[in-house]
Amino acid sequence: MGVPCSKFLFCCGHSQLKPSLHDLSDLENGGENEKNALPSFTEFSLDVLMIATDGFSADNIVSEHGEKAPNVVYKGLLQNGHCIAVKRFNRSAWPDSRQFLDEAKAVGNLRSERLANLLGCCCEGDQRLLVAEFMPNDTLAKHLFHWESEPMKWAMRLRVAFYLAQALEYCCSKGRAIYHDLNAYRILFDQDGDPRLSCFGLMKNSRDGKSYSTNLAFTPPEYMRTGRVTAESVVYSFGTMLLDLLSGKHIPPSHALDLIRVKNFSTLMDSCLEGHISNDDGTELVRLATRCLQYEARERPNAKSLVNSLITIQKETEVPSHVLLGIRHGTATPPQPLLLTTTGEACLRIDLTALHEILQKTGYKDDEGIANELSFQMWTNQMQETLNSKQQGDAAFRAKDSITAIECYTQFNDGGTMVSPTIYARRCLCYLMSDMAQEALGDAMQAQVISPEWPTAFYLQSVALFSLGMENDAQEALKQATKLEAKRNKN
Repeated sequence: MGVPCSKFLFCCGHSQLKPSLHDLSDLENGGENEKNALPSFTEFSLDVLMIATDGFSADNIVSEHGEKAPNVVYKGLLQNGHCIAVKRFNRSAWPDSRQFLDEAKAVGNLRSERLANLLGCCCEGDQRLLVAEFMPNDTLAKHLFHWESEPMKWAMRLRVAFYLAQALEYCCSKGRAIYHDLNAYRILFDQDGDPRLSCFGLMKNSRDGKSYSTNLAFTPPEYMRTGRVTAESVVYSFGTMLLDLLSGKHIPPSHALDLIRVKNFSTLMDSCLEGHISNDDGTELVRLATRCLQYEARERPNAKSLVNSLITIQKETEVPSHVLLGIRHGTATPPQPLLLTTTGEACLRIDLTALHEILQKTGYKDDEGIANELSFQMWTNQMQETLNSKQQGDAAFRAKDSITAIECYTQFNDGGTMVSPTIYARRCLCYLMSDMAQEALGDAMQAQVISPEWPTAFYLQSVALFSLGMENDAQEALKQATKLEAKRNKN
């Protein structure tokens, strides 16, 4: 998640290093407290995730990728107040739902305080979504490359490296040694400021997707030759992360190794760290990075070796991570999610059957109080024909004969003797049932003109806009409808 986002509260972890942290048993399930806090892997319904993300609103996007990694990550808020990150794959990814579910469950069985853990998934129809813990304090890339007030402290950089090594060792111990495209955007910070490894990288972007979406200058040599990722490839990527932490920049490994060979460490080191780092510490990390970046995969250290090397050079171990990171500890109460009514949820799903039932049940009660323009011909044959058109239209509407209903309601409107927002709403729905979204939008807007405070007019506008692919506008209409309905219910 690469951009600043609202600071929600659903992250658990310990902010101080402990002597026993190199023991994996302390990391599994995050200790007893986190074991109780985190639910087991869940298969979420699409409706629940749509509500949590306000219909996958563009306002909730926290990470977005292009063609090489066709997926988007949204922040969301469940009804129980838990914050989540939802990764939504494009429609062509993971065509086999069983394969997707099996892979997600395998990753979801992992539970560690060093991971942004996978809480569940959704694979309804052609939808493929992953649901993880939401980390509220941005990415390593943000704090390391795009800092605003002060650069990341050396002790925090060492802690990031150590925690990341622990995360990889834990995954290896659980048979998940392969991590795809390890980079500074995959390291997230929880509410305590502790770094965590995103669980999303434990799954490919798709069944046949590329394992690396970043610049090929940073990919392991063997991946360039074979296109396969191995446990040793992950260690190579870890080496590039060490270079990031040393330099404060994203330096291609080949260039960094050239500087190391001629012992030009000063050029490699982040100038912001001058005076805050000993030569021994810098040399040790350079040596470890060099081992990780060996051309021959078999010459690289394993994850356990990384942990053992890094634990000996940790600094300021009693200082909480949020202090080292320079962020406030704890955050404000998260905003309440948009609580949709039954009608709102039907609109979000574009459930025309449910909307038909709602309009049928409501009848014409919302026309009460509307000033109908009646001409002097109201008792003439023309008036009777208009009323007949309405009755015939209603009969067709009940029978879901959308074409006939459209014709009859059009005759009613063309008669000009009465104005009915309900007629426009019903014809709008019939247009939607006939795949005529543009015409439906026109009717919904006309209903709003007649009755500006009528929630149904805005609800139907949202459905028409969703059908036209205008998601942002649809979301605004849905929010307005929800507000109007809440206001009406209070009165």
